[in-house]
Amino acid sequence: MPSPMALPSSAAHTPSSFLFKKKSTSKGDAASSLAELYRVDSDRRSLSLASTFTGTTTSTPALSYSSSVTEGHGNTPLEGCDDVDVSDVEEDDESGLSRPRIPPNSMQSFNTRHVEFGHCADQRFRHTSQHPKGAPFKEHVEVDPPHYILMLTYISYIILILIGHMRDFFGKRLFPKSYTHLMPSNGYAALNSDFDSFYTRRLKARMDDTFSRPVTAVPGRTIVLLDRHSKNYNDSTYLTGTRSRVLNVSSYNYLGFAQARGGCADAVEEGIKRYGVSSCGARLEAGTTDLHHQAEALVARFVGQEDAVIISMGYATNSTTLPSLVSKGCLVISDEFNHASIRVGVRLSGASVRTFKHNDMKDLETLLREVISQGQPRTHRPWKKILLVVEGLYSMEGTLVNLPAIIELKRKYKVCRSIMGDEVNAN
Repeated sequence: MPSPMALPSSAAHTPSSFLFKKKSTSKGDAASSLAELYRVDSDRRSLSLASTFTGTTTSTPALSYSSSVTEGHGNTPLEGCDDVDVSDVEEDDESGLSRPRIPPNSMQSFNTRHVEFGHCADQRFRHTSQHPKGAPFKEHVEVDPPHYILMLTYISYIILILIGHMRDFFGKRLFPKSYTHLMPSNGYAALNSDFDSFYTRRLKARMDDTFSRPVTAVPGRTIVLLDRHSKNYNDSTYLTGTRSRVLNVSSYNYLGFAQARGGCADAVEEGIKRYGVSSCGARLEAGTTDLHHQAEALVARFVGQEDAVIISMGYATNSTTLPSLVSKGCLVISDEFNHASIRVGVRLSGASVRTFKHNDMKDLETLLREVISQGQPRTHRPWKKILLVVEGLYSMEGTLVNLPAIIELKRKYKVCRSIMGDEVNAN
């Protein structure tokens, strides 16, 4: 059956119907759009549960929590749910944003596919990261390794480098055919530089089996690897014919949207049939569809605002939003470890920028005092706007922003009209 994400023709809006209409930012319009989506989703959810008892296959509702599985009894993620009544799934909230009354829980059994992409039933891996209100913020303390670990690491590298040079010295004289790509031959220069390729040949090659592992199937919480072996110290490898399932920490498929079967795959297939592979235009011209309006209304309702804007990628969000918030005569205060997209956005805006030490609130307060008292360079006029830009989670350092302290500084000095937080890495 078609994905529930695709509304019936009677209730759906064609892409062209939104091209020349000004987008409304009222909560009423957002709620009405979501109510229509909810109505169709409720119908699909009822059909899905009803088909479970009859043994037929159907699609899973787009708003349900178990949207990662669409098959019948053989692959259903929730087994032992014979006491589920279809009428219990109906919801009172007409906005379509309230949670189902029967969400998946840890007492139900899940198959492998659902564990890969859907609800995690293991309580050992489920926890809530929350800062208690009123509690002091725990500063992140960087712990340097002991000196003996540093010394052993450097000594190990020195030994590997010495052994590598010894192998090159004797290998070029005893086995010249294996080093033809590093030595001039018949008036031609060497293909590779001996010095530049030394690290790759003598250090990385020893642990090359841990990199560039061939994978198969769709990456989820776990990933399937094709096992391989080498008989010549990783100069070449061959597949053994076996596979290994390992924990996946190398993929951007956070929420399982790339799964091959399930609600997401059904929605993509139906979306391509209805809208094509591309809107063939920017959103300001002819690229806005009813799905954009529904998604933005859903986000706006979730965050409790009148409206929201969805941008295709995180890098573009920072680099294109900042120029619309600040301009010449404004000041951007940025953490020194902010992402490159934030720096690009600041450059494009033409605003002045000052940085403070990473997550150092004392340095930030000192900087605020300076920029308030000095104002703009040369003229010393007050800044038109001061924007503070931080990240919620710094992925390279693994630290969280001290948001309570930043809010307190904003209230104390009353200068930062806006605080922009980048939450790309926080999910």
